[in-house]
Amino acid sequence: MTKDIADSPQLRFDPSGAAYVLDPARPVLAHGRDLAAGAHVAPHAHPRGQLLWAAEGLLRLSADDGVWLVPPGFGIWIPGGTRHEMRVVSRPGTGARTRNLYVDPSCPLRPGAQGGAQGCEVLPVAPLLREVILRMVEETDPARLARLGAVALDEIASAPPAPLDLPAGHDKRLRRLTAHLGRNPADPRPLPVLAAEVGASPRTLARLFRAETGLSFRDWRVRVRLLAAVGRLERGESSTTIAHSLGWRSPSAFVAAFRSHFGSPPQSWLRGR
Repeated sequence: MTKDIADSPQLRFDPSGAAYVLDPARPVLAHGRDLAAGAHVAPHAHPRGQLLWAAEGLLRLSADDGVWLVPPGFGIWIPGGTRHEMRVVSRPGTGARTRNLYVDPSCPLRPGAQGGAQGCEVLPVAPLLREVILRMVEETDPARLARLGAVALDEIASAPPAPLDLPAGHDKRLRRLTAHLGRNPADPRPLPVLAAEVGASPRTLARLFRAETGLSFRDWRVRVRLLAAVGRLERGESSTTIAHSLGWRSPSAFVAAFRSHFGSPPQSWLRGR
């Protein structure tokens, strides 16, 4: 087991050494770290798969194939070998508590996601898995760690994915546009105008969106705004403020879009996480 509960105000961190340990006799290693708002783990990859749990705070994870938002109470499964980076996007003064499990390659998990565009997945962390992670971070007895790790593996394997991903695509023109909208989700310009800026026809970009993200341009734009809305809800903004700042016609239109995607209106979803 590796423990590293950091109280330092520094904002740039290296990944835990536990992520690089290859040892089938220790299939699951645990690691915890407390991070300030704005803290950043630079792009890296490691052989162990990782469940990164946001015990507190809002995390944003980026990989070659997309962006994932990890609200408090959720975790993200990162397959081994996936190059990624993480940033704490909680409101200033709150930070984040992250607790991690690193899984040896000898224990393949969620194989349907490995190697595909959706390799990373945001997962709800059920109460049982939450308590197992907390115990593993503190536990030192190898036999108990092994037993707790077996429970954690079963819970990770069976967890349903949450709709908090934003696929980026592979085509360079598409990636330029998705990167721009990721940084500026409220940009109201239509596809023909945006297409001209990245050197492609609207028809080509529309085809690329469907082929490489699985979403139409309109649906992708709605999703990037919804993920931005989750971050703003976490920072305490109202639905009215969010609706107007992210381009919805009215607060009710925003609430309807949020309910359609997440299954409940914004404030109910926030309370029920």
